[in-house]
Amino acid sequence: MSQLLQTRGLTIKKGNRILCQKLNLTVNQGERWGILGKNGAGKTSLLYTFAGLELPLHGERLIMQDHIESLSRREIAQRLGLMLQDTPDPFPATVLQTALMGRHPYLSRWQWESQNDINLTRAVLEQVGLKEFDARQVSSLSGGERRRLALATLLVQSPPLMLLDEPTNHLDLHYQHAMLNLLQQHTKKEHAIITVLHDINHAAKYCTHALLLFDDGTSLTGSCQAVLTTDHLSKVFNTQIKKHCIDGKDYFYAT
Repeated sequence: MSQLLQTRGLTIKKGNRILCQKLNLTVNQGERWGILGKNGAGKTSLLYTFAGLELPLHGERLIMQDHIESLSRREIAQRLGLMLQDTPDPFPATVLQTALMGRHPYLSRWQWESQNDINLTRAVLEQVGLKEFDARQVSSLSGGERRRLALATLLVQSPPLMLLDEPTNHLDLHYQHAMLNLLQQHTKKEHAIITVLHDINHAAKYCTHALLLFDDGTSLTGSCQAVLTTDHLSKVFNTQIKKHCIDGKDYFYAT
């Protein structure tokens, strides 16, 4: 099993506050990580630091065993992909054109997308429920449809490591579970995902590992079974969390 992401002593600071202190993390192929914490805990900053978009105060970041600073943006894009909380659309484009951008890291400077790229992209659009939308302008889409398009673009890119910032934003209950199921199916032996989540039960159901960010900059990492306990979760969210077992599955709720 290969390491896709490794951090050593990673420390992140915003203003006068330490968001994450001395994080040692290893993410391997086939793993699905959920990042949980209160609003403002630093979840997005941590994800951006993993992606190389923000600099840490201290520490190392290795992507597939290479220091991220030694890689070009093109090389990074071939190894990891990032789905933002909100995806702007500053230029007019169709759904198909936007999703095809996921193939750009693999094309040479003046190379056009191949028919195979187009066929792959249309297949992914069908998976996210946008099969009939390929000629639609992105500006005409609803918030939930744009969210599904952002996920489709990431899946078209299909990098070994996928980073997602609150992928269930703007999605109704059906599509929340449909998209998380799709990510779960997509994470095969050669892939891994790291996802910022707000719903503890989503993490418990769809992730293999969890990373909790506490107010004081400390963190806790490990398997979901070890990390997602009522004591740990009550501390991270500063509210009483209880667990209830239904049909052999654990569900968490605040009291």
